[in-house]
Amino acid sequence: MYNADEKRYEKMPYRRCGKSGLKLPAVSLGLWQNFGNNGVYSNMEKMIHTAFDLGITHFDLANNYGNPYNGSAEENFGRILRDMRNYRDEMVISTKAGYEMWSGPYGDRNGSRKYLTASLDQSLKRMGLEYVDIYYHHIYDPNTPLEETALALDNAVKQGKALYVGISNYGKEQTSEIHKIFKELRTPFVVNQPSYSMLNRWIEDDDLDKYCLENGIGLAVFSPLYQGFLTNKYLCGVPKDSRVGRGETWIGDQLDDKMIGKLNKLNEIAKSRGQTLSQMALAWVLNNKAVATVLIGASRPEQIAENVGCIENLGFESEEIEEIEKVLRD
Repeated sequence: MYNADEKRYEKMPYRRCGKSGLKLPAVSLGLWQNFGNNGVYSNMEKMIHTAFDLGITHFDLANNYGNPYNGSAEENFGRILRDMRNYRDEMVISTKAGYEMWSGPYGDRNGSRKYLTASLDQSLKRMGLEYVDIYYHHIYDPNTPLEETALALDNAVKQGKALYVGISNYGKEQTSEIHKIFKELRTPFVVNQPSYSMLNRWIEDDDLDKYCLENGIGLAVFSPLYQGFLTNKYLCGVPKDSRVGRGETWIGDQLDDKMIGKLNKLNEIAKSRGQTLSQMALAWVLNNKAVATVLIGASRPEQIAENVGCIENLGFESEEIEEIEKVLRD
């Protein structure tokens, strides 16, 4: 029987998600990788327990997470939850739908009412839950009217199957459009989930972060370590057992000598701050005032503990920011 660490809330900062009443931990755990049936269940269980013991209360999933088949991450998370039921009200559990999920036109990539409604019912069944705390539309669908997508998410709240709703992979213009609809519906729309890191700053170029900050929408950002680039893994080249070495990432061709040199310079700055490169990269993301939480991934419990260590030094001197910017510009 799992018993949580009684000191789990002593260090983790919790931030309001936009202007809502919902608080999220500065660091959240995403289950995109390593929670499918290709993984070792005991390791998955230990990662969830480790995260919760460190104050991580937010666990982020999607209907299509997991290998070898879509939904297996939710199934495994549901199994782990059986031994953590006493802590359900201390958790924020989110899931998403929007990418290809099942065969046929109603499970293909879309934002239709039919797909979003059916997918949420399936997700709840896999996880053994009555509701999720946040239900996201996973990716903008240009072929479905935004009103239909918004109404489907609003309906999930009205049915008691979700407490809040969110969107993911939406740019500023798309966010603004659906935000207007949600305001008319009085839907508890509180969060957008984009990719964001030192090496991927599109939300700044798009002004998405500025728009969300001004309009009370929190950002829960994913890939803050740029699929492992911003760790110590690639400082000396490309290990064969890494995601780049195995060809499991579409950004592998960016890891050239210039990039490795840049990573090493960033690592020296991190050392001067008493942090690992990954810890500094996470702290840098959290330094953006629009960001409510940063979603980390992990393959073992030790990675979670290391990444959570970023909270020990979240502040930056202006000189440090300038030095980081210079490295990133070069």
